[in-house]
Amino acid sequence: MTTGVNFPAANDGARSTTATGRAVIADALRGVDPAAARRVEQIRDWRKGYLSAIRELVVAAAKNADAALAVSRDGLDSLHDRFVWTADGSDRPLVSALTVSAHEGMDTFEVIGRKERRTEFSVPYHGKRLAAGDLHKQLDSWVAHGITEPTFADAVRAVMANPEWLDLRDLQIAVIGAGAEMGPLRQLLDWGATVYAVDLPNPELWERVMGTAKDSAGRLAVPVPRGSVQLDTAPDTRVAQVAGMDVIRQTDALLAWLREVEGPLTLGNYAYADGAAHVQVSMAIDAVTTLLARTSSDLSLAFLATPTDVFAVPEDAVAMARMRWNDRRTRRVLQAPLQLARMFEANYRDTVIDDSGREVGIADCIVPQQGPIYALAKRLQRWRAIVARAEGHRVSLNVAPATRTRSVVKNRALAAAYAGAGQFGIEVFAPSTANTLMAALLVRDLRDPASAANPDQGLHNPMDLFADAANHGGLWRTAYEPRSVLSLAAVLGLFVRNA
Repeated sequence: MTTGVNFPAANDGARSTTATGRAVIADALRGVDPAAARRVEQIRDWRKGYLSAIRELVVAAAKNADAALAVSRDGLDSLHDRFVWTADGSDRPLVSALTVSAHEGMDTFEVIGRKERRTEFSVPYHGKRLAAGDLHKQLDSWVAHGITEPTFADAVRAVMANPEWLDLRDLQIAVIGAGAEMGPLRQLLDWGATVYAVDLPNPELWERVMGTAKDSAGRLAVPVPRGSVQLDTAPDTRVAQVAGMDVIRQTDALLAWLREVEGPLTLGNYAYADGAAHVQVSMAIDAVTTLLARTSSDLSLAFLATPTDVFAVPEDAVAMARMRWNDRRTRRVLQAPLQLARMFEANYRDTVIDDSGREVGIADCIVPQQGPIYALAKRLQRWRAIVARAEGHRVSLNVAPATRTRSVVKNRALAAAYAGAGQFGIEVFAPSTANTLMAALLVRDLRDPASAANPDQGLHNPMDLFADAANHGGLWRTAYEPRSVLSLAAVLGLFVRNA
């Protein structure tokens, strides 16, 4: 890489993702649990051992609020101490390099929507659009079947009861990953928001994004290189040829562009990349967040959390999972031999008792195939959410359900597991359903003073932010530890897909 955000280089010049990830997790743990930090440092096979390391992080942070904040701050500090900005063949500390950057910024091409603002809230689901009473019934069903937390239904109902919240003409939201299938771009534009769209240079993607904006009630701001087009006369097809930026390699351009936004801004991270690039793009966005926050008290943040992670969850989720485990009846006898092969294991074999005596479940839903790089990128986002909220910023970070996105469908093993997940009480959502629901939660987080996103709302533990209004698709409340039935779900899913 000639210029951009990079992993740190060792003495031999190698940039090891494994060494970096292991060291960062150990640093995050060291202040609250030195023994756990040493265990992490001693893991040799990081590809397998990262699973226990991530669990150790959540267990340590679940013990009390101070521990959760300390883990988050120390983890972020470790990342920023290590990651660098590479330019002209040399490395510099990432934030320091961006602080002195003199990038000229980007021009802004505007697309103004031509449609009326959507005022009624409805959710596409199984070929219908659910609203009013039908949507209330579906929310009741999801809660009753353990698909979502009760607070998720409460949050959606708050949006339904306050339709004025959906008038977003006063909101400015940067959507990094504008073309992402799980991003809120379409809904935000339909509700009238001004969206600062960021994604990679790709003419086909930008033609689609600008077409979405035209067919909406919103305003789309598109970054283009200075002087590359005549802003008032260039056709969309010409703009699409030059629009966008590579956030990893043009982090300085993104920072300069967003610094020109006047007034309150929500910075939404919906970017995804394969492999090491996922951490690099997450670090780039985090560095921009750090520097924007230094000069703006009106900065709010938005993320989506994956359900395939480790979470500290409420006691009633644990109770429902255990009740289902005890209610297996005849299946108990059939499953017993397979438990010797670590299949059909009970969810929540152990819990954490925090300093106040509260029992906290540790929902370990990581899918090993996603790998330690993906887990590190999601750690970064969760750590930033906790620290930013403690510093007074509104933070929307909601758990989104497993969803049949294009990236899932093209992965045969994961697609098969998703197809068979229903046999274990897990619901996998269509992208249109998940997008609409998660966009509604974002609006609620930005509008509702009672939302956990509001830093003035007291939380027992900062990690409760992730449990609030979670739509985990049933992973937290199933009878079985998710990894123990993953392979069987894939086998069952192959039959479902081939039927």
